[in-house]
Amino acid sequence: MSERHQAGMKVRREVLGDAHVDRAEAAKSDFDAPFQELITEAAWGTVWASDAISRRERSMLTLALLAATGNFEEIPMHIRATSRTGASRRDVIEAFQHVAIYAGVPKANHAIRLARQTFAEMEENQ
Repeated sequence: MSERHQAGMKVRREVLGDAHVDRAEAAKSDFDAPFQELITEAAWGTVWASDAISRRERSMLTLALLAATGNFEEIPMHIRATSRTGASRRDVIEAFQHVAIYAGVPKANHAIRLARQTFAEMEENQ
């Protein structure tokens, strides 16, 4: 295991939580193992591991980019991660307001709906 992979797993666990990472690792197969290694090293071990901006800011950017590009399936995971990154609900709505202006109201509206649902689920599970 490379140093970058180790750093990526550490950051991934800190941001997404052990339960999420354990489920993802258990579901990993020989087929998708190279992809999992790529995202662990590149996304988590390089981008998320950088200290150039805070994890709070990185959460906001990630949520805005996911919504702006229509990659809605990962929004709930990153909403749940806000409890570990320090991004507040206000931060999230501010990010999605930027999406509305720069990428379109329908994308922001859908992302907000997902965020509301995920925040409600988080409250129920506390």
